[in-house]
Amino acid sequence: MNKYKICVYAITKNESKFVNRWVDSMSEADEIVVTDTGSTDDTVEKLRSRGVIVYEEVINPWRFDVARNISLSHVPDDTDIAVCTDLDEVLLPGWRQALEDAWQPDANQGNYLFNWSLNEDGTPNTQMVYFKVHKKNDYVWTCPVHEYLKYVGVGIEKKIFIDSMVLNHYPDQTKSRGSYLPLLEVAVEEDPESDRMRYYLGREYMYAQRWQDCIDTLKIHLSLPTAWWQEERCASMRWIAKSYRELGNKDECYRWFYRAIAELPTMRDPYVELAQAAYFEKDWLTVYFAASEALKINEKSNSYINAGYAWDYTPDDLAAIACYWLGMYEIALVHAEKALALEPENDRLRRNAELTRQKLG
Repeated sequence: MNKYKICVYAITKNESKFVNRWVDSMSEADEIVVTDTGSTDDTVEKLRSRGVIVYEEVINPWRFDVARNISLSHVPDDTDIAVCTDLDEVLLPGWRQALEDAWQPDANQGNYLFNWSLNEDGTPNTQMVYFKVHKKNDYVWTCPVHEYLKYVGVGIEKKIFIDSMVLNHYPDQTKSRGSYLPLLEVAVEEDPESDRMRYYLGREYMYAQRWQDCIDTLKIHLSLPTAWWQEERCASMRWIAKSYRELGNKDECYRWFYRAIAELPTMRDPYVELAQAAYFEKDWLTVYFAASEALKINEKSNSYINAGYAWDYTPDDLAAIACYWLGMYEIALVHAEKALALEPENDRLRRNAELTRQKLG
């Protein structure tokens, strides 16, 4: 017998192709409620045919926080646990039991593993810990984009981790990010002291290849008194470094990668990205140093994004290439074979290992 009433809620627009897969994965809930924000395809009809409760709302001007709060308002008041997802996401079977086993009566929010992207074989690529499980009345959504749950409950907020609850993301590559940049600029205008929105704006400038705007914005982020989260500070420094590389400033690129490493020396990502930057400079000593240091780190972050390239064959591949050009063929072969073992179907990795064997006679 179920201990809690669980309701899944979501917003959607023109996502008919995801409906059946999404409803199948959410069907362990007691109720599924969706707020449609203007679909012109058969998303609404398809959802209702699967037993989903659908509300149709017009949100103008568009803001994600407004949409999610309207969606949350449609969750029944007797719900014990609300679970927010998007239609391009899938909860792995057994998630409800995992949630019930982990939940505590005085908990406010549940965190769980989120695979933002997957490899072709279905294994995780980019991973992070997610947060969209919560008591209905204890939270409101805030920020026009990259919205998050703000605690408005009574007493001290309590978060729990839900072992074995895994959400996979299958991003719709046809969707545009066009609204993100203007919404982030609005967010920073509304709250100039928000370190979260300043960080996301700087990152969005990087995605838009506005390198100097990225640098300037993220330097402001790092100067804010509330920007104390080391993982995010490290990320800001990494994006600044990448932007300087795109602008052709090698010295500043290296300097900011080293700052990122100093900020969070226990995370692989800045080491691997430094190695990648040095690779393009044919700076083989730096490539080998950075890749080797990355490989000494054996635990992923449990509170931030873990980039897939920091945990796949990439660090060994970079180390192998650097050692080859440095004439360290025995060490190069060790790394080349480790890289190939992690991706045995990769022809380039196979050729690199064979070339190194030939050098060794």
